[in-house]
Amino acid sequence: MRGVGETGLDFFRTGPEGVAAQERSFRAHIEIAKRHGKALVIHDREAHADVLRVLDEEGAPERTVFHCYSGDAEMAEICAAKGYYMSFAGNVTFKNAQPLRDALAVAPWSWSSSRPTPLPHPGALPGPPQRPYLIPVTVRAMAEVRGIGENELAEAIAVNTARAFDY
Repeated sequence: MRGVGETGLDFFRTGPEGVAAQERSFRAHIEIAKRHGKALVIHDREAHADVLRVLDEEGAPERTVFHCYSGDAEMAEICAAKGYYMSFAGNVTFKNAQPLRDALAVAPWSWSSSRPTPLPHPGALPGPPQRPYLIPVTVRAMAEVRGIGENELAEAIAVNTARAFDY
């Protein structure tokens, strides 16, 4: 086991009764990650301030990864200052994702995942299949935002992934 999660808070379709249950579970996962020295892999959907608040209150594990980062540039600066990893995914290629690209521009050497699928193959499950062969599309878009070469970014992704998950 390399990490605990994907855990966190998702307020997209959660009613008030579910918020407290999610927060209890998130706090428990933080404790488990810290107790076992594992990375905490966070799912955060429409709950940015609350995720950061809970991490501050509980004390984040040494290695904290925001899976499929969805915050803005201001949140990315907060995460960077705290040493959190931010995983940018295929949604950075979406036309309406300029705030996400702005966050990527200020995030220190972030790394990528394969979901959601990048354009021209957008969609989340049960949409088009999520396949590793699409990762270069995301990396290419990320490198363009960062103004660096794809190989340079790919090397940074490999180093940061190994660091985040203690390889």
